[in-house]
Amino acid sequence: MAAEKPRSPHESEKQRWDRNFADLLQELRVTQTGVQILFAFLLTLPFSSGFPNATAFQKDVYMVALISAAFATALIISPVAFHRALFRQGRKPELVRYSHRMATAGLACMLVSMVSSVLVITDYVLHVRWAIVLTTITGAWFLIFWVVLPFVHRNWGEDDDQDGFVVDDAPSATPSNGADRDA
Repeated sequence: MAAEKPRSPHESEKQRWDRNFADLLQELRVTQTGVQILFAFLLTLPFSSGFPNATAFQKDVYMVALISAAFATALIISPVAFHRALFRQGRKPELVRYSHRMATAGLACMLVSMVSSVLVITDYVLHVRWAIVLTTITGAWFLIFWVVLPFVHRNWGEDDDQDGFVVDDAPSATPSNGADRDA
């Protein structure tokens, strides 16, 4: 995890770790819902009437999709269990660091599951050639938005002021009466 700049000169180290953990939890809420829906769909697929007609290749790819969705689910939910184990031990930095790693690994497993799911469905519906083309495009699309763009823009600095603090365009939560402004 890259070193993060404080939001303001008044934010303590503890407040920064608390904010980082809260931000991570918000991100996990979004991914958790998506991976659980995908996992539920994959769990029901073998019980559908058309599944016995699937080829051995399709069943193998299905197993990759199912297992990677299970792994993603475990990894994305694991920060909650990790938090329970470290609760009130004053170890928020470790919690944030490991939760970040778990979430990243969970997203990687989710990527594998989603692309494998696309391959299973497109191979079932279309000719294998088109299935591979569409699955490759889908995988590239995910990689662009989940890996390439974040990597390319990881050092965005246009919003930094001269002191190195991130400028927040959002209005302040507490109204200012003007007494705290510097001349």
